[in-house]
Amino acid sequence: MDPNCTCEKCELKSLFFQSVSEEELFNVCNNKKENEHKKGDLIIAEGSVIKDFIYLKSGLVKLYKTTRDHEQILKFAGPFDFVSILNIFSHNKHQYSVMALEDSVTCHVDFAEVRNMVLENGVFAHGLLQKMGQVSDSIIQESLQIRRHNLKGRVAIVLLYFANRVYEKDEFELPLSRKEIAEYIGKTTENVIRALSDFRKSNIIKIFGKVIEIIDKERLERLSKFG
Repeated sequence: MDPNCTCEKCELKSLFFQSVSEEELFNVCNNKKENEHKKGDLIIAEGSVIKDFIYLKSGLVKLYKTTRDHEQILKFAGPFDFVSILNIFSHNKHQYSVMALEDSVTCHVDFAEVRNMVLENGVFAHGLLQKMGQVSDSIIQESLQIRRHNLKGRVAIVLLYFANRVYEKDEFELPLSRKEIAEYIGKTTENVIRALSDFRKSNIIKIFGKVIEIIDKERLERLSKFG
């Protein structure tokens, strides 16, 4: 293995590429490229031709679809998520866009290389199908969870997602605008602003610009379950 190659040290080696041979991993490593993205950069444009298999090495992104007057956020993705996995075999063009919510780094592997591995390595192909299914299931489950709740329950779910799963702390800079939260939960921007204001007045959270501090997590968790 090339000593300058870090693929064999990457967490993906154990999560995903454990089924490939050293030669296959070497080919992936020597054909991959890393791209750096600033917050707000468009990483994948809906409708663009699929050329690479892309995973997120660091940072935070949103996957979303756009209509004439609306943007629907499908999912948030963090480090070592495969952000191009949903449509790489069913279409030749990306069916959704991906944008950086924070400064991020993506790793790109030529799609032809991945396709050859699928054709030649059944274990790898099975693992890829499993991963595709898991991502699809998570989008469906997250959407169903959100839509079972009222406005305050939906906003509570979003705040707890970032506190528990992304930042692992109760004070953080919210990476979404109020409009983006509304697009994710299926409500208006005004609804979201009102819910956050109510949380603040009820001493559930403190708001300092884009910084959120959760001060009554128990109540917020109750809202996320029963609201």
